[in-house]
Amino acid sequence: MDTAARLLQVLALLGTRPWWSGGELAERLEVTERTVRRDLTRLRELGYPIEATTGRHGGYRLGAGGQLPPLLLDDDEAVAVAVGLRVATGGAAGVESPALSALAKLDQVLPPQLRERVRALRSVTVSLRSGDIPDFDTDALVTLAMSCRRPERVHFEYTDGSGRRSSRFVEPYRLVHTDRRWYLAAFDKDRDAWRSFRVDRMSEIVASGVPFTHRADAPDAAAFIGEGLAVSVHTTRATVRFACDAEQARRIVGLTIGVVEADGEQSCLVRIGGDADWIARYLASMEVPFEVLEPDDVKRELRALGRRL
Repeated sequence: MDTAARLLQVLALLGTRPWWSGGELAERLEVTERTVRRDLTRLRELGYPIEATTGRHGGYRLGAGGQLPPLLLDDDEAVAVAVGLRVATGGAAGVESPALSALAKLDQVLPPQLRERVRALRSVTVSLRSGDIPDFDTDALVTLAMSCRRPERVHFEYTDGSGRRSSRFVEPYRLVHTDRRWYLAAFDKDRDAWRSFRVDRMSEIVASGVPFTHRADAPDAAAFIGEGLAVSVHTTRATVRFACDAEQARRIVGLTIGVVEADGEQSCLVRIGGDADWIARYLASMEVPFEVLEPDDVKRELRALGRRL
């Protein structure tokens, strides 16, 4: 669990009963008592009145009758908290309910202008995550989120994976985050096609003020970004028939690993990108029978792997 989510859980626990021992908090949070003490120090620095007593029956409690003080955040802090909470509601074990509750409370106390920024992030963000929250540039995400929500076209400079720099003028649709990166799904006006962009490769992001209407052919943002990461960016692309239905295949093949398509009731097609040897090793770990339809490079790697095994 990341630090922000853990601090939220510490506050939630302290609010449920008058006293907690350090050992009890450590056990509930699945961390060391040293980490608990560090978290409590951080909360005190943020203004929370956490009291501590020593001795056999010592422990921690919230001061001032156990009530939380008013939460004072500047604009960027509020947006950063909203991003963290939004991601926490997407599957961080043990913090989904507290995160949702905190989001609701945050929404009630923010001024209208800031509330719009936070709601924009919440409404246009999609998750492909399974682990920690990716790093993010608050200003960049807020600008993109607001432009997705209003909606209005955005201009920015983009550097691709080969180092080529280009100017882009797009209709932003959704923000998507994986464990490591943030991506923007958008319609590129100059290329007349849907494109995905890594936010950390974008610079000089400017909301143009030019409105547009979201297109009827807008893709499923998570699937669109997932396909790009799993297949499109790779030169070697394999097509594999799995001896199971598409639903089962999607449970064992991650969105950023392969694209699953139905192919009858008891089989499906999976498209996977990557080096031929990596694809072969990945397929060898599968729980279901499979047949590689193409390319021959992957078939050769699988035969070589079989001989070695």
